[in-house]
This record gives sequence, C-alpha cells and structure tokens, in this order.
Amino acid sequence: MFVVSAEKFSLWKKKQISKGGDNNSLNLLIDSLAGLSKKELNLLKIKSEKNLNLNLNLDLLETFWDKHIDTFIPIEYLSGISFWRNLKLEVSNRVLIPRPETELIIEIISGIFKNREEKITFVDLGTGSGAISIALALANPNWNGIATDIDKNAIEIASRNFANNSNHTNLKFYNGNWWDPLANFKGEIDLAVANPPYIPQDTYELLPIEVKNFEPKKALLGGKEGLDHINEIVQDAPKYLKKEGWLFIENHFDQGDRVKQLFLKNKFTSVKVLKDFSGIGRFTIGRYK
Repeated sequence: MFVVSAEKFSLWKKKQISKGGDNNSLNLLIDSLAGLSKKELNLLKIKSEKNLNLNLNLDLLETFWDKHIDTFIPIEYLSGISFWRNLKLEVSNRVLIPRPETELIIEIISGIFKNREEKITFVDLGTGSGAISIALALANPNWNGIATDIDKNAIEIASRNFANNSNHTNLKFYNGNWWDPLANFKGEIDLAVANPPYIPQDTYELLPIEVKNFEPKKALLGGKEGLDHINEIVQDAPKYLKKEGWLFIENHFDQGDRVKQLFLKNKFTSVKVLKDFSGIGRFTIGRYK
C-alpha cells in the first residue's frame, strides 16, 4: 500500500491529463490498478486534505498511462481488468472488452423471464470473458447456464471470472464453435443469447486503432457483410431450442432488418428488433414456433 496526499495526487493527475488522453480513461486506470474508485476521486474535491492509500505508486501508475498514450492500447488490456455491470472481469487480448451497450441485453431478458423461481436452461454462445453468462447466472440462481467459446483461452478466462465473482455452481463452460459442444442439449434450451462477431469487412478496416490493433479480430469480424456467424447461429438454433424457446442476438446497428428476416425464415415468431441506449436497433429477438 502506498500513501500519498490528496494534493500531490491531484497535481499528478493534472500532469497526466496534460499529456493527452481523456479523464474517463485515466479514472479507469486509477480504479483498476491503484484501487481508487471514481466515487473516491470525486470526494477529493471536498476533502482535499486527506491522504490516499493506493495499490500502486504514482511513478509506476504513470508508466502505464504513458503506454496507453503512446500506443493506444486500451486501459482494460493494460490492467487486465474490465468493469461491466456489477462485475469485475479479467480480460486479455484473447477476449473482447465487454461493451456498455451489451448490458441492456440482461435487462431485456429479465423483462421476458420475470418468474425468478422458474428453472430454465440458457446458453451464451461465444461467451468471451463470460460477461453475459455470468450476469445471467448470478441474477438467476435457479437457472442452469452453459457458456461456449471456440477459444480455449477465453473459456479459461470466463471460468475464472465466474469463480471470482460468485460461489454459485449454476454455470458450466464448454470449448467449441457456437452450438457444436451442445450435442447433448438438443431440444433442451429455453434461452440462447449471442453477441457474435458482426462487423462487416469494410467497416472493420475503418475501426479505431485501439480496437483494430488490440482486440481479437475473430471476435469482431463477421465476414463481408458481417452476417456470417449470425446466419450460422440462427440456422442451427432450431435443433437446440425447446418449443417456444427464445433466441437473442446482438447485431450491428444497420443489420436489424436483415437479421429479423433471417429469424422469420427459420420459423421464429414474436420477432423484434430492440434499440439500445442510443436508439440504435442493436438486438434481434425471437421465439421458436
């Protein structure tokens, strides 16, 4: 533990911002590595006389900030930590950094499955860091969850994240591509959710440096039109879903109508494209027959 006065810390923080970058990123770095939350930082404005206890000394913290400024590497990968909903998740460049807009899918699912005592089986396809599957498992202890990912490293990270965020046992992890590991669960899934790679090739080439240079390409690129993986997931879903089982897909902002038609073509009903916090048609949902 390193003790520093609030005055010294405030001067240090101003110096870092003067180099470049933004205040939110610096606050995230301080929270992740130094253990000083945004709430505690805000208190400094009214309690400037206090001393602060940091998990990292300021010189070392500065080297991490300098690396972020110089290389554009995301703070989450520098620290190995991503905060998502009420979860603190381990991340590496083998998994996508969970996005705030994806948090809404948990609320949408909760709005449909309102009976917390109901026992259902859900699957999170392409779980990555495990964010979606862990959030669902923790919010619904009576549910049995399954998470799949083609990358064995991602499965290991997601498994650790579940263990580090709970003592529950209602979530299992399987290595394999989309539905492939679920041969024993055909016709037994009540709910399937996926945030697959959906970025079209042309769009991928234009992504910001901090995304394209550091986040895993296979977690972002969805083929020429961005629909390769979505097509596969939707077409195979009927083999695994129960009658009236639900499928939730996160898609690119301009893919909603095409994904909706894909759902309808594969005999889904109650198909809707739902908007995210920015008013963009981000989620396509449907019920199988």
